[in-house]
Amino acid sequence: MPTRMRLTTWRPLATAAVAALMAALVTPTVAHGTPQESRPVHSYENAVREAVWVDTRLDGDGDGNTDRVAVDIVRPREPAQQGRKVPVIMDASPYYSCCGRGNESQKKTYDADGDVVQMPLFYDNYFVPRGYAFVGVDLAGTNRSDGCVDVGGRSDIQSAKAVVDWLNGRGKAYTTRTGTTRAKAGWTNGKTGMIGKSWDGTIANGVAATGVEGLETIVPISAISTWYDYYFSKGAPLYGTGPDWLSNRVNSPDARAKCAAVQQKLVDGAPRTGDRTPLWAERDYNKAASKVKASVFLIHGMQDLNVRMQHVGPWWDALAKNGVERKIWLSQTGHVDPFDFRRAQWVDTLHRWFDHELLGYDNGIDREPMADIERHPDQWVTSTVWPPRGTDTTTLRPAEGAQEGVGTLGLHKGTGTETFTDNPELSETDWAAHIDTPTPEKAGFASVPLTRDLRLSGSSKVTVTATPSTSTAHLSAVLVDLGPDTIRDYADAYEGITTLTDRTCWGVSTTGDSACFKETQAKNADVDHTIVSRGWADLGNHASDLTGAPLTPGKPYTITLDLGATDHVVPAGHRLALIVAGTDKDLIDPPSTKPTLKLDLSRTSARVPFVGGTAAFARAIAGSAAAAPEATPLDGVQAPRTVQRVPEGGR
Repeated sequence: MPTRMRLTTWRPLATAAVAALMAALVTPTVAHGTPQESRPVHSYENAVREAVWVDTRLDGDGDGNTDRVAVDIVRPREPAQQGRKVPVIMDASPYYSCCGRGNESQKKTYDADGDVVQMPLFYDNYFVPRGYAFVGVDLAGTNRSDGCVDVGGRSDIQSAKAVVDWLNGRGKAYTTRTGTTRAKAGWTNGKTGMIGKSWDGTIANGVAATGVEGLETIVPISAISTWYDYYFSKGAPLYGTGPDWLSNRVNSPDARAKCAAVQQKLVDGAPRTGDRTPLWAERDYNKAASKVKASVFLIHGMQDLNVRMQHVGPWWDALAKNGVERKIWLSQTGHVDPFDFRRAQWVDTLHRWFDHELLGYDNGIDREPMADIERHPDQWVTSTVWPPRGTDTTTLRPAEGAQEGVGTLGLHKGTGTETFTDNPELSETDWAAHIDTPTPEKAGFASVPLTRDLRLSGSSKVTVTATPSTSTAHLSAVLVDLGPDTIRDYADAYEGITTLTDRTCWGVSTTGDSACFKETQAKNADVDHTIVSRGWADLGNHASDLTGAPLTPGKPYTITLDLGATDHVVPAGHRLALIVAGTDKDLIDPPSTKPTLKLDLSRTSARVPFVGGTAAFARAIAGSAAAAPEATPLDGVQAPRTVQRVPEGGR
């Protein structure tokens, strides 16, 4: 769809007289082009704090009454007294009572009247004084809401969409959970921006994909774009449990007592076979990207092994295809909020983004580079667009090397075969550490040392032709930068950050709601290789993304693995490697057997997006000595940590 028109505080007018009058009315700073911004002119201490229950028009718990979701509101008092209406920043979450939000696992707290005292995170403290309302929505089935959690399905999304509708005068809300006294949203102009990390950001994606009017922008942080890819990768299971477990984890006690039928639907609709059922189709927001009218400011960690980078590429591409205004930050962290890896810049950028998108301020943020990318810990670069112009896919082919079990990677035609046996006790870091040594659990292929830097930007695909020895087999494909570097230690429990004791304040505090949060700093690791991107598949899904089937031992099969999006520079002197193996420990579950697989290298390839395309790769390997540099063991990321799907421990 065409890019939507932006609202600004003024426009060129038809006559010189009117233009002169307008110039006289604006402040001198605006007249001289200084970027505008909202100022903290409203009292946070005197803000209105209230709760309403919005009718979702669904009866998820089957009790005969439509479910109402609890909506806690903090808004400035002065605009309403002056007859002015304010925009809304909204975080719809299942975590407000069970698990907490942010690095310090904050939960909502309430006063004796049931109005919110502490709203987690800094959004209300910072933005309410600047003329925004902040709205915290308990998803259906959580905290003080009716209904059942259905993990990204209709109930989850309608929980938040119904609130956007109410804010825009299209829905009903009540002053109590069961009462009949109606609550009106006459204090807002309906312009809403949704924000949130992980499940919260996922809800923002899902609501935007409904095309709901009034949702002007979303800021999804480490968010899911399709729930199938959270639990499976082309048939290969990523976790040992399904969405029923996650639903039960966040359901309120009331919901647990009422929601057995919903739980069973989650079990029945998400078979461990990895088949794509209607349940997953309902939870695929990529397919509805054409409905998105809101702008999108996306933030993700390139080493996020919880919500993996497979959720970024397809969503980003679908938004681009449909002309959605976009901005993106890509960090070296795992599943971490930008407030905890780039705090000052994050608050400033988010402030300017909401000012532009919700208040219509022409502050120039829409003319700045589209992408910020963390190249080294706390060292960021920008791209005018992302992926950069001139990025093109190059087909790299593996071949047998002079040493058995140690192959080459380049533009040449692939030749020969390689054989490996699945070993579920080893991970991608184990494989990469022994790239130049023949080992039975992987097939490794490396380029010659590069003579100039080579930048990958976007999503890669690896096509494999493999002959299994058993009726089941899982595959992993990993791109690796071979060479020393200092990176964020994403495999650590805190995924690339260390929490300090000092606090910094972002907004206004009250007795029950502090705006001061513990500072963080980068937790780094010295490494001799860096995992750039990875992907997985069940070979039984070779014929279909929808269903898998048993394999015939001794028969070759061809399948394409989708690797997560990335933006990474392989420096001159380093090598680019491709590893093909079986189970990637802690990242996918093993098959029921331990197959041996023979790769046909003439029918195996990697399609990698290089800035500059094939010519850039050819230049980077031109004139290189064939010998690999001497490896230097370093203390670094030893293995991916075992990922817990739940809630971030509040983070």
